[in-house]
Amino acid sequence: MTKQNEKDTLRRRNAIRQVGNYFTRPLAAAAGQDGLPAIRRGPVEEIYAAPEFEQMAELVLAPMQFDSLKSSARGSFDKMTFRQRLMVYAMDLDLTTELFGHSMFAPIIVGPVSRQGDLHDEGELATARGSSASQTIMVATRSASYPIAQIAAETTQPLWFQVYADDDLGAVRADVAEATNAGCEILCVTVGVSSEGAPVAVQWNDIEELSQSAGVPVIVKGVMNLDDARRTLDHGATGLVVSNHGGAVGFSGVLPIDVLPEIADGIGDRAPVLVDGGFKRGSDILKGLALGAKAVMLARPIMWGLAAYGADGVERALYLLINELARNMAASGRPKIDMIDRALVRIDSR
Repeated sequence: MTKQNEKDTLRRRNAIRQVGNYFTRPLAAAAGQDGLPAIRRGPVEEIYAAPEFEQMAELVLAPMQFDSLKSSARGSFDKMTFRQRLMVYAMDLDLTTELFGHSMFAPIIVGPVSRQGDLHDEGELATARGSSASQTIMVATRSASYPIAQIAAETTQPLWFQVYADDDLGAVRADVAEATNAGCEILCVTVGVSSEGAPVAVQWNDIEELSQSAGVPVIVKGVMNLDDARRTLDHGATGLVVSNHGGAVGFSGVLPIDVLPEIADGIGDRAPVLVDGGFKRGSDILKGLALGAKAVMLARPIMWGLAAYGADGVERALYLLINELARNMAASGRPKIDMIDRALVRIDSR
């Protein structure tokens, strides 16, 4: 073999190795290459804003895992600004929110994410401990990495349970019974998309059957228009989540927060309206509350914290979100939840 052939062979081997590494090793292994400074994953206490956890998660996750957790579209949030009220006494901050008979420390819920063991060895167990330490409700999924009873044992806060409406109804009923026996207090039923992320038709009779058989309040997640919101409640649900499943189902660029005001106004006091999708800052949460949500579900920032630091990362991410929400409430002249109103948010139509 000539020297040139040897060089060509070596070059091909290196190229193949690099492709393999892209799919199998965390980006941290390549940090510092190409003259770029290496990013350090420092102590969790050095994280001072929830979005910073995204970069830390990128250091420890393989690229394909991280891609599923990348920030989603946020154009609508960037068009919103606050109209502040001045000369308002803001020292008596109170984020307490009543939801389904529970007094929440803050209107924030850790949304459902499947197979969290893929992100961190302790998966949902760490999420349960971190959210409990932050006095925050967590939604566990039917496709969790750990049994629901084991997850429930790790939290002192109310635990919700999420299923997909298109799954086999008999198997879902059995798992719901197991979850409620373990202490889950709310059933969250995802509609409009399968557990694999494929669009599916909503079977309203299944929603009605689960609402009658679950033995706990049922909320429906995946509502993006007022007609479906009303139909959801007509079939027995006691609440709903405005959601496009993290962008898994296309809505021509429409985000949940875009349709939230119409749905919240149309439902009124009939049932609590929650929202998710693109929230990663305390200011985002305040915008969701101002536009009609009773509480906001977040997943990505919490999962970034889980991947990078386990339970400590979950707790820190929630701590930062709660504190930023409180600061924004005080700065806007709305120190109590019931003072947050639609007039707070101005939307740039451009």
